[in-house]
Parts: sequence; C-alpha cells; structure tokens
Amino acid sequence: MAAAAAAIQPASSSRATPPFLRLRITQNPNLRIPTRAAAPRPSRARLRRCRLSHSPLTPAAPDHDADPADPLRVAFACGAPGGRVYSAIALADELHASLPGSRSLILGAPAPSLESTAAAAASYPFAPVPRCLPRAVLAAAVHLRRFDPHVLVATGGSASLPACLAALLLGLPFVIQDQDASPAPATRILAPLALRVFLAFNAPVRQLPKRKCAVYGNPVRMSIRKCRVSKAEALARFFPRAALLPEEEAQVVLVIGGAEGSPEMNVAVLNMYYEMLRTRKNRYIIWQTGTESFSEMESLVKGHRRLFLTPFLHELEIAYAAADVVVSRAGAMTCTEILVTGKPSILVPLPTVVDDHQTKNAYIMADVMGAKVITEDELDSSSLTSTIDEVFSDEQLMADMSQKAITASRPNSSADIIRHICTLIGAPYPT
Repeated sequence: MAAAAAAIQPASSSRATPPFLRLRITQNPNLRIPTRAAAPRPSRARLRRCRLSHSPLTPAAPDHDADPADPLRVAFACGAPGGRVYSAIALADELHASLPGSRSLILGAPAPSLESTAAAAASYPFAPVPRCLPRAVLAAAVHLRRFDPHVLVATGGSASLPACLAALLLGLPFVIQDQDASPAPATRILAPLALRVFLAFNAPVRQLPKRKCAVYGNPVRMSIRKCRVSKAEALARFFPRAALLPEEEAQVVLVIGGAEGSPEMNVAVLNMYYEMLRTRKNRYIIWQTGTESFSEMESLVKGHRRLFLTPFLHELEIAYAAADVVVSRAGAMTCTEILVTGKPSILVPLPTVVDDHQTKNAYIMADVMGAKVITEDELDSSSLTSTIDEVFSDEQLMADMSQKAITASRPNSSADIIRHICTLIGAPYPT
C-alpha cells in the first residue's frame, strides 16, 4: 500500500522527469509539439497549481497577480465518438473566448481521426496518442511534459484514460467531463483521483463520489450557441431555389446519424425519402450519411432538388438553423445541441453502446421536451415517415417541444465549467 501511495504522490513544484521519460525525450529531440516561445521562462509560482494533495472541496485561491507572460495552458484529451470530441472543442473555444491569452492542446488518436480533423478545423494544436495503452501513456506523458499545462481536461474517448494516467505520473491535476446519463467505465475508475467530475445529468452522481461531482450540463460549440442565421438564409445554403417558397411553408427535416453515420437510419431514410418528397411538395431533407456510408448511399439515391446528401456537415449550426425537425441518434452531444437550438426531435437510440446510454438519453429527452423515440427494432421507412408526419401535422406540439427544449437547455454550460476549472487551479477568470 505504501508503494502504491507513493506512485501517485504528486511531484514537487520542479516536477522532475521520471527516468523513462527523460530517455524518450532525448531520443526524440525533434518531436514537434507546441511549446512556449524560447524567451526566458518566467516563474510559475505566481499562478498556483492545484495538486492532487489539495482537497477537491477546497479550491486554490485565485491569484490576481498572475504573470501575464505565463498564460494559462489547458490540455484536452478526447476521442470518437463525436460528442466527446466536440465537448473538448467547445470547452477550448470558451477558454479562448474568456481568456484570449490562454493556450490549448488537443490529445487524441493519430490522424486520420475525428479529433485530429476537428482540432485542425478549430486551429488548435494536436498531439497524437496511440491506441495501445502502454505506448499511449508514454506518448501522453511526453506531450504533457512538453506542453506543461496547468490542468488536463478529459472528455472521454481513446486518449482520455492514458492521458489521465500520464497526468498522475507527472503530478498534474485533471478533471473529467462526462456527457451521458450513465458514466463511462473510465469515469468510474478515474473519478476518485480526479480533481472534479463535470456531469450533464443528475443520475450519474449516484455511481460516483458525490463530493467530486458538479452537474453543469454538456458544453456546446460556440458556433452553434451563437448562430444568428435566419431559416431562410440557412435554407438557401442547401437549396438555392428554396427562396421561391415562403419560409413558413417550407418543412425541413435534418437527418444526422452521428459523425460516423448510422447504417440502420440510412436504410430507413433511403426507403422513404423519395416518396415523402413526391407527396410533400414543401418538404426538404438534409441528410448526413456519415463518411463510411456516403459512397454507397450516393450510388443508391435518386437525385432530387429538395434533397441535400452529404457525408458530413461541417457547418452544423447552419443545418440546425434551417431545420424544423431533427431525426437523430441519441448521443449526448446531439441531445444537448437539440435542447440549445430548440428543435423538435425524433430520436433513434443506438442500443449497442456501452451501458445502453443512448436509450437513457432518449427517454430523458422524451420526459424533458417531449421528443419522439423510435427504438431500432421499430425503425423502418413506415414508422419513420409516420412519426415525421405526426410531428409536422401538429403545430402546437412543435411549439411546445421547442419551448420545453429551450427551457431545459443550459447554454452557459461551457462558461460555467471553465470558470469552475479556473477556480480549482487558482487562475483568474473574468467576471
């Protein structure tokens, strides 16, 4: 027990490098990892760190005299699926909006990966972490040692567990942000060692150390939260001819099966889209197939001027602005975006994910905003068509769903989480 305790004892303020890390860094002197400028390194004592020895209930006092030459640095560890990746991007966006001098590093699976693409699109430095756990811990430790962050934020995915283990080796404090109605296995393992666990729902608190938990909802990308594009402008981006139809008459269905796509949803939409568009002259479909399924769907779909087929929506905020009804899987991030944008929704939870958390998410959405839920066993072209028609035929139902969604949303979740993190590590945060 004494040896185990010593293994996780935080390092001293100098943070001496373990021998195996010194060897690895020496062997890779040209590893291109974002570091601070070569100017003389300012003392870090003025921005207090919150070490593992601190009680999580006693955050460090903010140091308002922190040296501006030593900016706040935060590392984010994430990985597919998309909800985990975009949670990290949303928090990084909020960090830089609130503290423009801060710096971020995204850790994730090597390119090509969703996280490497998302980091590049958002102009954040990216550091690859291999999937093999021993190598992943070593690589994450090297990246963290070179970037030298004040705190690590783990949002789930393949890089989170090794990054947190590396943080323990380096004496670096870390926090976890878990998006689902049921905590991930890695969250349950790491929660006792984390500085704080940020949750989207109240239910997971029962399965975690209560004193470590803070329920703030899920962070949403700033581009989605602050999108002010009208429906008419957004619709014209996808369907230039739609300007001929009055905005209030257009009925737009947005189909998103997740970043990687959903074969089951794609088949259901494939078997109903043409008949729906033939019989509903004012209906439009924006359909994200996922990158893996796009070529197959494109070869099977008949072209139609009121159908927009794409492997991935890079400007998802524009798609939400155009949509009247969202048909989607029930990933935590998608559910959060639906609430923030106030869109009536039809959810098809994926039953094969760990702990069946999408089904839990879907039924929470049904309780909170009245979302329609179609199980995968019930999903086919007929059930999907009838549910879409049911929603569009009842304007009061759509208005109620939209209002309840907006009321239940937590649009300031990103800011609340970043503020809390700054409080924990003693970094100043603008009021």
